[in-house]
Amino acid sequence: MTRDIVLEARNLSKEVSSPEGPLTIVRNVSFTVTQGESIALVGPSGAGKSTLLALLAGLDLPTAGEVVLAGQALGALNEDGRARLRAERVGFVFQSFHLLPSLTAVENVMLPLELAGRDDARQAAEGMFADEPTGNLDTATGERIAQLLFELNRGSDTTLVLVTHEAALAARCGRVLSMDAGALTRDVGTAAAHSHA
Repeated sequence: MTRDIVLEARNLSKEVSSPEGPLTIVRNVSFTVTQGESIALVGPSGAGKSTLLALLAGLDLPTAGEVVLAGQALGALNEDGRARLRAERVGFVFQSFHLLPSLTAVENVMLPLELAGRDDARQAAEGMFADEPTGNLDTATGERIAQLLFELNRGSDTTLVLVTHEAALAARCGRVLSMDAGALTRDVGTAAAHSHA
């Protein structure tokens, strides 16, 4: 069965100014993600993982290259257009707590969709991006969040892309993308992916 490509990075690069001159944070990264995949983005601190995640969601724009999300080139959209597309297609879980404490994790993810007028918010997200989603949590709570993300990935056929330093969490994903010094160094399926084949 052929799966639809829901996310594509095409030769993405991100450069910023620094006192020493231009600094390349993401360097010529290309890959595709199909609907329902679970992908772990791993690598040392400063490798460019969080910046790449922000580029994939249209929270930041690349210096070069292109992101295509749900068939739309993000660079062709203005800020409002990218925000609308995110509201319709992306759920974002940050490491730091950009959450409303009175809501559950799922309710926090659903909130932007509901604000956008969606009455099917729980089912609507076709892509989820998670940046160190268990990084600031105790082990038991972190495991519950991870379980919830993987249940949503399987049960709703959503796409999950997460940044993690935890090898065990990465191994639960279907693919692992390794980054170092801004470049993609490896793109491999995991044992979990092969067991579902």
